[in-house]
Parts: sequence; structure tokens; C-alpha cells
Amino acid sequence: MRSPHSTSSATSSPPVYQVGVIGGGQLAWMMERGARALDLGLRVQTPQPTDPAVAIARGVVYGAIDDAEATARLAQQCQVITFENEFIDLAALKALEQQGILFRPSLAALTPLLDKYDQRRYLREHGLPTPDFVALPQVVTPDDLLQLGLPVVLKARRHGYDGQGTKILRDRSQVSAALALIQQSQTDWLLETFIPFQRELAIMVARSVTGEVVTYPVVETQQVDQICRRVLAVGDLPEAVVQQAVAIARQLMTSLEMVGIMGIELFLTADQQILVNETAPRTHNSGHYSLDACQTSQFEQHLRAVAGLPLGDASLTVPGAVMVNLLGTDIPEAAYADRLRSLSTLPQSRLYWYTKAPRPGRKLGHITMTCPQTTPEERRAYADAMIKRVETMWYAP
Repeated sequence: MRSPHSTSSATSSPPVYQVGVIGGGQLAWMMERGARALDLGLRVQTPQPTDPAVAIARGVVYGAIDDAEATARLAQQCQVITFENEFIDLAALKALEQQGILFRPSLAALTPLLDKYDQRRYLREHGLPTPDFVALPQVVTPDDLLQLGLPVVLKARRHGYDGQGTKILRDRSQVSAALALIQQSQTDWLLETFIPFQRELAIMVARSVTGEVVTYPVVETQQVDQICRRVLAVGDLPEAVVQQAVAIARQLMTSLEMVGIMGIELFLTADQQILVNETAPRTHNSGHYSLDACQTSQFEQHLRAVAGLPLGDASLTVPGAVMVNLLGTDIPEAAYADRLRSLSTLPQSRLYWYTKAPRPGRKLGHITMTCPQTTPEERRAYADAMIKRVETMWYAP
């Protein structure tokens, strides 16, 4: 797989027939429908034969996500390589890029995003609003943890997701435990001001090789213990808030010259201002509803971008939608089948089961329900009722 010196336009790269994906989890698995629609083959690099995307891939290279030698083998099977997650060895991949291997998004676009401190600095330098933040030193003292006041958010700079690597310190009694966590870890940390948000929002945004930018509806996300539990696309946000989010998304993608899709997590404050929480330069949990509610799903859109194709329409095909993540619990593995059968009977819904080994708190699947109601208020009430119904069925003792 070789790329020419310039990859800034669709015409400067070879036609794409096979797409390599570093990562074989549920995000790569959900690319299958879009790949089929575009007549693209998916090849994945993943550690285990039980990983979800192995079942749908045309080819598999077994190796750790940060194994650049495995990535070099993957490159022999495809014309472009993209990413399912951020757990990559950027320096090792840059050596491959110098050999002519084509990555989309480019490694230059990923460089300021993978470390959360670098990401916040990039956002701040480009005039995008973020909470106040500071990098913590190698040796951390209690005063270091209190420098932004309380409450405050402690975050691992790399590899944190689904609540892992994030801790909220609400009072001084939690400082000792936070110090112990830092001392036991092998990672760097940052501190940021806790935002007493009114709502958490997200937006998916895609950019093509020609610079075309398409945004998806701004959605509300609901977290429990820093894990996304629900996503609501019901159109009940003020237009001024939506426009803020869209402007941030477009500016960020354009400044990075990123090719592909990105999820941007946002805080909405009480005075209706938006702050950027985090970015994910890939498909994202907050965009799963698009599989069943948008003209072009986030997964097909990402493939369109990295394959050098025109972007698709990201508008809703239904008045609204709500997605609920299905997390692992402590029930016996065999008991999940009964709960899945019950969920499959819900009206105007589609169930996705990732076939991952269950464990408490792990994202095992999701269900999306469309909301046919006419007004945002009616859609919101319906979504809230369906969330309660799903979670009662799924988490019942």
C-alpha cells in the first residue's frame, strides 16, 4: 500500500477498495453495513480471534493495537488504514507513514489529540472553549491537586475511556486516595476545573479529502459513573446552542485538516455556553443512533471520508431517536439471552449485541428506538419513557 507525496485531495491517492482498521472491537464491527453499501472490504488488526470485527472482516492481522509490525502487514492488504481507537504507538506509525503507508486521519491530525493535555492546549490555542486545566508533575503533592480548587477532575492523559482514568475530587477527603492512584499508575495526569454543566452534549462531524465538512445533529448524552448510558436525538436544544456546537466542530476539523469522522463531547452550562470536554478522532458511542436514524450512518460516513468518496447526507430520516447502552451486570452469562429476547420486542427499535465477553460495566450492546412524535417535547417524553422501560428490563434483579 503506497501513497503519493500529497494526500490532500481525492485525485492524488490511489482508488480505495480495501480499508484497514486498527482495532477489531464493536466500532469496527459496525462499519460492516457501510462497507457493504460502498463495496469496500474491511481488514482489521486486532489482538484476539473473539473480537467482534473478526466475524465481518475480509482479512485479519492478529496483533496488539500498538504493534506497528502488525500494522505493516495490514498495510499489505489495503490502500488506506484508519483507526477504531487511540491506543496506538504514534512514533512507530510515523516510521510507516514515511515509507508511504497512507493513514486517514493523518498522523499529523492525530498528534495533538491523543494526549488529553496536548488536546486541551490545541483547543485553547485555536480559540475553542475548554475548562481550565493544568498538567500535573511527575511527583504530585496535595497542593498540586488543589491548585484549581474543588471540585476538580483528575484525568489520565492517555488511554482513558468509559470512566477509566477519570476521577472527580469533590472534597479534601478524596485527595489521599487520588495521590495513591497517581503513584501506583504508570501514566501522566492532568487536572481540570469541574464544570457544573446543565447538560452534556455531543456532535459527530466528518471531513472529506477535499475539505467538505458535514455535521450530524447535536445530541444529549447522559453519563453514569463517567460511562455513557444514553444518547437522545430529539431536537429539543435551542438553536443558538446547536449553532455553537456546529461552529466548534467545523473549526476543529478544518484546523486539523482531518479526514474521517470525529466525536466531540461538550458541556452546556447554565448560561447556555458550550465548552469542549473531549474529542475522539473516530466513530463514537454518541453517534450509534445514526445507524437507524440518519441518511448516512457515522460508520458509512467515516468510510466515505477515508476512501476518498463524497460525504453523505447526515440528516435524520425520522423525527428523533434515543439510544441506550447495554452494560454488563453480575448476572450469569446465560441470563443475557432472556433479556435480549425481551428487548427485541420493543416497538420501533433495533438491537445490537457485540458478542463480547460480559463483565460488569462493560458495553455489551445497545438498542436504538426511533421517536415518531411531532414536537420536541413529545419526543423527549417518549424517549425518557423508553429509557426507563429498557433499563428496567435490562438491569432488573
